[in-house]
Amino acid sequence: MGDIIRLLPDSIANQIAAGEVIQRPASVVKELVENAVDAGSMSIKIVIKDAGKTLIQIIDNGCGMSETDARMAFERHATSKLREAKDLFAIRTMGFRGEAMASIAAIAHVEMRTRKQKDELGTRLVIEGSEVVRQEACQCVGGTNISVKNLFYNVPARRNFLKSNTVEMRHIIDEFQRIALAHPDIFFSLHHNGAEIFHLTVGNLRQRVVGLFGGGTNKKLVPVNEETDFLKITGFVGKPEFAKKTRGEQFFYVNNRYIKSGYLNHAVMGAYEEILPKNTYPFYTIFIDIDPAHIDVNVHPTKQEIKFDDERLVYNYLKVTIRHALGQYHITPTLDFEQETSFNFPSKSSPSSSPTVSSSGKGNTTSGFKSPNPREKANLENWKKLYEGLEQEEREMTGEEIVSPQPAMTIKSSFSGATELDDADKTFTKETREPYQVHQMYIISPIKSGFLVIDQQAAHERILYEKYLKSLKEQKAYIQKLLFPLTINLSTADSTVLKEILQEINHLGFDLQEFGKDTFVLHGMPAEMTEGNEQSIIEQLLEQYKSNVELQLSVKENLARSFARSTSIKKGKSMTGAEMESLIDQLFACEIPFKSPQGKNCFITFDLDDLAKKF
Repeated sequence: MGDIIRLLPDSIANQIAAGEVIQRPASVVKELVENAVDAGSMSIKIVIKDAGKTLIQIIDNGCGMSETDARMAFERHATSKLREAKDLFAIRTMGFRGEAMASIAAIAHVEMRTRKQKDELGTRLVIEGSEVVRQEACQCVGGTNISVKNLFYNVPARRNFLKSNTVEMRHIIDEFQRIALAHPDIFFSLHHNGAEIFHLTVGNLRQRVVGLFGGGTNKKLVPVNEETDFLKITGFVGKPEFAKKTRGEQFFYVNNRYIKSGYLNHAVMGAYEEILPKNTYPFYTIFIDIDPAHIDVNVHPTKQEIKFDDERLVYNYLKVTIRHALGQYHITPTLDFEQETSFNFPSKSSPSSSPTVSSSGKGNTTSGFKSPNPREKANLENWKKLYEGLEQEEREMTGEEIVSPQPAMTIKSSFSGATELDDADKTFTKETREPYQVHQMYIISPIKSGFLVIDQQAAHERILYEKYLKSLKEQKAYIQKLLFPLTINLSTADSTVLKEILQEINHLGFDLQEFGKDTFVLHGMPAEMTEGNEQSIIEQLLEQYKSNVELQLSVKENLARSFARSTSIKKGKSMTGAEMESLIDQLFACEIPFKSPQGKNCFITFDLDDLAKKF
């Protein structure tokens, strides 16, 4: 049998590599903008058409490239960031592998114009599917202008798997925000289909956060700033009352590189313990500056995962630093670090080189962390909240008698107080069909063969989903006009989504109109909704809509599903007998009463025969 192993052609190898590095248009934006940042650019413009499927153009004023460098940039593993293996442990640049440009050129039509600032002429390079079609001298401004057209034109299977323009554009905005946040000293602009979405002038980090997430963000921010011998932590966290139902606006950076870390997120959530509303997530933008020798960023093609040589130390520094920041603003009790036990564990470093915490970052004592006067009213209230329940736990441990804080349950029959047993009023034979509520979460409804247990939230979501879907299809809804129009301000990312679905939202019964950049005016609401929480309803609707966009639903289905989720009866809501009966009647009038829009069971049936077997 002859030899069967052979080297792949470069064009095929590049397409295979592109499958890992370039997953969607947002990946191209990320790689090219990071290259522009590494080139020392002070101004970066991103132009997008059709959510990146037709065109992605990055224009920067960085150092530019020579004719030879321009050609070499598209070769595999060609990079200006590394010279030898030890450089992997001192990486400060965004890119370093030399894979991105070759991967992009393998699956798209690429045109690049670049000129070094000191040169008179630049270079124009045209590449299609890894093949250089044209290379020539040209007149162009200093820096680099690169256009990526017809992404995945030669990989139709990958192109078919791309999502809708709304979904792909949301991913592009996500990548744009992550890079722009890390570089407030660089001007950024983002344009989509001829409209400018972001225009971010040079400023400080707070100004960049406000520019990305809207003017209302400023009042939500709590600054974080601590420095130790081991690392430096800066940035902002959000006040608990502004926490959202989704994790969207949470950012970690290590040496200015965006990363994802469930471990560090757990540290942040631990700092918010007992002060965060249930099932909500705070805003945070945290920058960790650390010696590159203590981390490894070369663990994933997207470079969004990272390894620390001492994760536990970073975890505890982060948790305590955020607690301290929240305490300074009387959001949570401030901590006396002399009594803090988070750092009482052996460090990998020797005792002489162990990092010590100081409020200024210059000393090695903890005196800078003395808590303010504990008699302050706000702090006392927070301390009491944190220690609620400890007395009861102590009694349980010592065996003392505990009086339950919950009222005792009494089961009362229809015979209670009766002086004699007779069946004159059919007491023994009367069937009780009235439903009742359990733990303000489930409804018990007797039926002939047993009983139903109905999830009140899932059932109501099904009812509302079918109702809203019908309104969207028929475009008929009753609008209740507001006495005074309400102005609603959103972040640029949210306003972009809202503009795309504004017509459908108005078919649900809203009267919502655009009013300038990122601003809308609400003139009316669906007739069945009460006034007073309009802004919250719109924000919840958008969050639910964005969380569903990956499900390949139509806009109408997604919107009906999101609005049903936002406005349905929640667990913990007390209901009257009439309300429960109405909900049951409406549920079984639905086309699909068995499942909620999310696929959960709306009810479960228990037969008497099955119940008897339990006894």
